[in-house]
This record gives sequence, C-alpha cells and structure tokens, in this order.
Amino acid sequence: MRFFLFSFLLFTLPTVAQPDPIHPLPYREIPEQAEDLTPTGANLLARLMDGMGYRYHWATEGLREEDLNHRFGETNRPARETLEHLYNLSRTIRLAVDREPNIRPLPAAPETFAEQRRVTLENIQYVADKMRTATDADFVRYEMVFQRGENQSVVPVWNLMNGPIADALTHIGQITASRRASGNPQHPGVNVFTGKTRE
Repeated sequence: MRFFLFSFLLFTLPTVAQPDPIHPLPYREIPEQAEDLTPTGANLLARLMDGMGYRYHWATEGLREEDLNHRFGETNRPARETLEHLYNLSRTIRLAVDREPNIRPLPAAPETFAEQRRVTLENIQYVADKMRTATDADFVRYEMVFQRGENQSVVPVWNLMNGPIADALTHIGQITASRRASGNPQHPGVNVFTGKTRE
C-alpha cells in the first residue's frame, strides 16, 4: 500500500525542472566582464545576451505545471506558449550570427519544457560567446535571413537588437509577472543589476 501511495504521488505531483549537478544550465549568474572594455558592437551584444540569459534562467527556474498553464485572462496565451516563442526567438538570434537562413514554417520546438529551457539557454550562451570573439568586420556582416520556399528576405544586424532581442526581454518579463500571479514568484535573491543571486 505504501509503495502504491509513493508511486501515485511521484507521478501526480506538479512537474518541476530539476537542476542537473553534472551539466548545470548556463546563466545562474552573469559572467565576469571582459578585460577589454572597448565598446564594439559585438562586445555590447555579448553583454546584452548575458543579461538576457540571466533574466531567462531565473524567470524559468522552478516553474510548475500550473505556472506553464497560467494565462492573464481568456484572450491571452498561456505562459507555455510564450516560452515556446522565447525558444524560437533564441533560435532566430543564433541563426543570424551563424549566417544561416531562418526557414519558415518553423520546426517543432523540443517536446518537454525542461529540454526547451536548456536549448534556449544554450542558444543565448552560444551567441554571447561568439560575440566575445567577433571583430567589428564580423559584426557588420551578421544579418537575419528569413526564407519561405524560394523566397528570402534579408535584414541587417541592427534589426536583431530592436526586434528579436528586445522582444525576448519583454517576454521574459511577462513570464516573471505570470509566475508571480500563479503563486510561484521568482527567487527573491535575483539581482538583475549585478547579475548575481543571493541564495
């Protein structure tokens, strides 16, 4: 009887993504600033991505099933759909710095939220790391390429910042507000100014 009760509880409790001590997710804190503080476009973009990664990490840390399903009113999408949109934005940003086309319709996102979260954080870290080694000449060659069938449209790197990056930061704020409304606020020690979290 005890075994049955334990099994029942194990499989019916709300699902929460558990941390993996062997392969921890990036952006538990913002990396130390580079020694070279020359404000190149690539350096600035790297730091912007680091800030996004930190905010996303803590906005999504410990989300429960009810948090993923929460929505502000009937006409708004649930947090789960906003998180999938964030995954797609991280993918768009990564494709831009790899100079690869963003093919529409979009491929399916990872099936589980835990995997989607991991890939989103890895995409953000990949872009930040790539920007830390990019030159000014590299930076001006980055562009977003959208492709549907034989049709392509090309947009310069500047639109990456006021488009997908700004959009992602807005949606991360929505997730933070949504989880607070569903009774599971973000860790109180998060400090987006310093990029450190008081445990």
